[in-house]
Amino acid sequence: MAKSKLQYQICVSGAAKGSSLITGAKLAAAAGKEIARRGHITLTGATRGLPYEAAKAAQAAGGISVGFSPAASRLSHLKKYRLPLDVFDTVLFTGFEYTGRNLLLVRSCDALIMVGGRIGTLNELTIAIEERKPVGVLLGSGGMTEEVERVLKAAKRSRTGFIFSHDPSELVDQLIDIIEEKAKKLPVISAEL
Repeated sequence: MAKSKLQYQICVSGAAKGSSLITGAKLAAAAGKEIARRGHITLTGATRGLPYEAAKAAQAAGGISVGFSPAASRLSHLKKYRLPLDVFDTVLFTGFEYTGRNLLLVRSCDALIMVGGRIGTLNELTIAIEERKPVGVLLGSGGMTEEVERVLKAAKRSRTGFIFSHDPSELVDQLIDIIEEKAKKLPVISAEL
């Protein structure tokens, strides 16, 4: 039996609305496309705006898009939260509102890409820092990406595990390199008896 290539789960975090939609839309789409082109899975918060653009581009490039919803059901996702479903291969209905959804989303990813963003993106960033997830910051996308250096300084954290780039392709490649380096340090466990 041939060994399959492990697919990494890379989260694209960004604003659902606000001014960074203008500066970040093309960058978010490019990030989703680049994740898919490399055969990996794009995770988002199953929302509008920049995460939506990333998920849509990932699907268009033949990739897999997984959304993590704050809602407890498909009906609640559509009616209460008024969030889209059309660009996701599957949606996990967490039922944990936005902050709980953010925790599950970031814990489920192998790395996080920040594009633009507002308070929810900042929340996902701080979870990624605490969970020691590699973080890629798409420069030029506005919003919270402009505050990352200050957040790291205020939190007394180094830039270790952080990639800052204007180029989504370069950013995805460097994050994959970090994920693979971390994977080399993990023990190998076989299911064979």
